[in-house]
Formats: sequence, C-alpha cells, structure tokens
Amino acid sequence: MSSDGVPEPRPLALSVRPSFETPKDPLTVVDLFAGCGGLSLGVAQAAHELGRGFDVRLAVEFNQSAADVYRANFPDARAVLVEDISALLSTDLDQPWSQAEKKMRKSVGKLDVLVGGPPCQGHSNLNNHTRRDDPKNALYATMARAADVFSPDVIVVENVPAVLRDKHRGVNAVSVVRQRLVTLGYDVSDRVVSLFELGVAQKRKRHILLATRGGKNTPQDILDHLSKSTTETVDLEWAIGDLMKTSSDGLFDRASTPSADNIKRMKYLLRKNEYDLPNSLRPKCHQGEHSYKSMYGRLTWNEPAQTITSGFGSIGQGRYMHPDLPRALTPHEAARIQGFPDYFTFGNATTRNALATMIGNAVPPQLAHRLLLDIFEARVAG
Repeated sequence: MSSDGVPEPRPLALSVRPSFETPKDPLTVVDLFAGCGGLSLGVAQAAHELGRGFDVRLAVEFNQSAADVYRANFPDARAVLVEDISALLSTDLDQPWSQAEKKMRKSVGKLDVLVGGPPCQGHSNLNNHTRRDDPKNALYATMARAADVFSPDVIVVENVPAVLRDKHRGVNAVSVVRQRLVTLGYDVSDRVVSLFELGVAQKRKRHILLATRGGKNTPQDILDHLSKSTTETVDLEWAIGDLMKTSSDGLFDRASTPSADNIKRMKYLLRKNEYDLPNSLRPKCHQGEHSYKSMYGRLTWNEPAQTITSGFGSIGQGRYMHPDLPRALTPHEAARIQGFPDYFTFGNATTRNALATMIGNAVPPQLAHRLLLDIFEARVAG
C-alpha cells in the first residue's frame, strides 16, 4: 500500500514504458543472439535506475519474428540485423579481423556493454541427440571474438548450466572464451545463478560469464553480491495473479486449446485439489517409473513456476497448468513469469509458435538489470 492507501502497482503490470533513451550519458550496448530483447531490456532498466540513457548500437538475431519484436521495443536501436552471427563475426579467434568486422567496429564506436546468449539447444540436457558435442557450441566463442572487435568495458554471456560440461571438437567453449578474455585484458569470473534469487518467479538457473575492465569491483565481487541484492519475495501469484480475469481476446492472452483427455486430467486435479497427476491418468508412455513428475502437473500460487520453455502452452510439456483454471499458461502469463513487464510488447509476433519460441528462449531481464546496476553503481561510488 502507498501512503494514501492506494495499492502499489505490481512491477510486471506496468504498462507505460520508461523513456529509456532520453537521459544523457547513455550506456552503449551491443546485443548478440538478441532474441526478443531480454538482456537489452535488463540493461535499459539498469541504466534508467542510474539516471542514464540507453543506446543500442547493434543487435543481431537470426529469427525474423524475434527481431521484429526487438525492433518494436527498441525503436531507436541504430542497427538490428537479421543475420547468422557467423556471417558477421569469425569463430576463429586467431584470424585477423575481416573488413566487415572492421566496419562494424567503426560503426559501433565506444562500447560500454556487450551482452549475448548464444543458442543453448546444443547445451540443453533435454537434447539427447547432440548434447555435449554440437556445432552450435562453437557459437559461444563468438562472444570472445566480439569482445576483441568491439572492446567493451563490460561483457555478459548467458547460457544454461550444462554449458560448463559441453565441448566442441574436444574443447570446452567456456574455458576458451575465459582464456581469450583474460588475454585481452579482462578480469573474468563465471557462475551458475538462481534467477529466483534475482526476482524472477521461476525455478530457473543460468550460467553467467562476466568480464570487466577497470572499475572498483571485480566480476567475482559482483557475482558474490548478486544473489544478495534482491529482498523482494516473488512467487506465481506475484507474477500473474492479476491476470485471472484478463480477456482472452487476442493471441497473447489466449491459452492453447487442450485435448479432451487433457481437459479431463486438469479437471481431475482441480476437483481433487491435487498438483501431480496419478499414473493411472497419464498417457501410457508416461506411466510406471519415470522422472517426469512435473508433466501434466498443476502450478502452485505460492511457489515459483518451473523453468519456462517454448512448451509452456501444453501441460504435456511440463508443470504448466494454471493453479485454478483447466488450461495451460497463456503467452502473457509465460512472459510475466520470464520477467517481462506489460510495457514490453509482443504484438509483432503473429503466430502462437513464434510467441512460444521467443518467450521460452528469452533471457529474463532481471539478470542483466541486477548485474549492470551493481557494476555501474560501484563505478559511480568508486
């Protein structure tokens, strides 16, 4: 409650976008593997909190739908390229700069922050066919190449925790990038962090590699402080409790249509006030001894959600059933659970599959928000 008795607005329900670009002394940003813009939004939020502007010099994203959403949310971005990153930056860290790389360096100019979340499907434990040795893993090295070309003050690389065990052609990508950044003069640290501790209402862990040059605090100091910097307790009710009666008009607020069998399963859970479906009601392939207890499960208001993936629209993909309604999560609810406030628009996504993919693959903005706020607050204090 505010001092005049009016309820405080939920942070994720804010519908008016701050004027991120208008303050002076902007943080300049390059966002690689940008997706719909979760990392960029986090940087913008941190800059805004510091009273600084926000200036995207370059964003690169391979998926057209995600790039369209990025452009809609950051209309002043100087360049948003729909491009395969390997066509712009070499994965061979010892190769001399190409003419294209030299041109990009000149157009970007002085850079404060480089962020990127290389594709993680090759790293995921859910990918049983190619995990641990996948050509996508080589893209992680692109972040070191970008650091060499753009020479930013701060570098944030985000990925799934399993990246620590992955190899491409026998070499661990994280180790290669760390060593190259040290060679380039950066102080480097990395860690697996719980995003729930950063104010994200889901049980999601991510691997963070952080590199800085100059400044009062080291990357290790920043990562040590990261989980202690948020005091607000978040759960599913905090994230989406106010969306219960939201109109289902439009793709963003409409849940997918469940099968007749899944309707029966969800009604059973509600009627019995249960959260895990008994084996007898599961499909035969999910009966007996299994480790997929969360599939066909019902979410709980007073706990964080499980990790949001592109399958959030189906209860057969995980614990994605609404706590009180016989349906799976809507894209709006999934975006909230991923930490996106309502002023972030997904209106440029025109299909359910495009929405599910970009929301499921997004990086919660709180991650970059907390990291960059701590880094630049320390620099001001120093």
